Amino acid sequence: MKAGIIGASGYTGVELLRLLAGHPALEVAVVTAFSHAGEQVGVHTPSLAASYPGLVYEPGLVHELGGPAAPVDSALDAMDGLDVVFCALPHGESQRLVPALSGRVGLIVDLAADFRLHDAALYPAWYGEEHAAPEFLAQAAFGLPELFRPGLAGASLVAAAGCYPTAAGLALAPLLRAGLVEPSGIVVDAASGVSGAGRGARESLHFGTVDEDFTAYGLLSHRHTPEMEQILSAQVLFTPHLAPMVRGILATCYARPTAAAGTAGTAEVMAVLHEAYDDEPFVVVTDAPPSTKATAGSNCAHVTARVDVRTGWALVLCALDNLVKGASGQAIQCANAALGLPETTGLPLAGVYP
Repeated sequence: MKAGIIGASGYTGVELLRLLAGHPALEVAVVTAFSHAGEQVGVHTPSLAASYPGLVYEPGLVHELGGPAAPVDSALDAMDGLDVVFCALPHGESQRLVPALSGRVGLIVDLAADFRLHDAALYPAWYGEEHAAPEFLAQAAFGLPELFRPGLAGASLVAAAGCYPTAAGLALAPLLRAGLVEPSGIVVDAASGVSGAGRGARESLHFGTVDEDFTAYGLLSHRHTPEMEQILSAQVLFTPHLAPMVRGILATCYARPTAAAGTAGTAEVMAVLHEAYDDEPFVVVTDAPPSTKATAGSNCAHVTARVDVRTGWALVLCALDNLVKGASGQAIQCANAALGLPETTGLPLAGVYP
């Protein structure tokens, strides 16, 4: 099957190219990049040179001065008839592109937040502008297979879940669904590597700024909050942090046990996680605290839990690679499910160590 990647020069686009290079059923046919049109992929990103000799970035989007992004006709024509197209664009751009692309390809998998939220009214509140294609929100399958698998089979549009919401969702959803923790007053503290901010140059991401620093950001207003609340059907206070590492997310989640949970302790909570994930190839339930290093380069998430009787809190942790299970790997996992392929096809179970 033929695949295309729109926005293939950023971190998630490059990660898609890396993973698809080993996919036995999907062949990358077209890649676009607004800023690098005409440039060879292997020149722009030398780590891909051996896998994609001669592959050239096609034009991506035209940003009209003072107006919205508009698709380039030639780029759309190049996508005609592809089995799957991955949109690895900044938030806000794919919602202007998908209406023009819909019907021209078999499946669209969007890695941004443009189609994740079911309620269009949440976009101006959390993303600062009205949604450009609200009619597509209802038809978009939410792309977190371990929690929302039934909606993926045969889907034509998939909104792959965000990195932070994936970590929080995998950690907390089994406990909420089992009625072990309260759906209000949940606290999620999560730290991410700098690759989560994208490949573009910013002063805040300079080595001299990030190195030997650890800082919180997006206090009370981070745009992944409503996505977490949608996944969990719960109220969440979310605080993200930037850690001085390239890849990885570690989410530390706190929730109050319900009265129905009774005397349930760590063993009972861990049993719920095992029941939810022991048959899932990409989730490892571990007794030890999970680490980001253990997930680097893999499509796996590692989770564990504790119940602190002294303070009355349940503590659940999840580690994952924000570029793989948190973005590009998850997008391919969703595409596999939608296209009728085994979800594990082409995806790494083993991480990179050291």
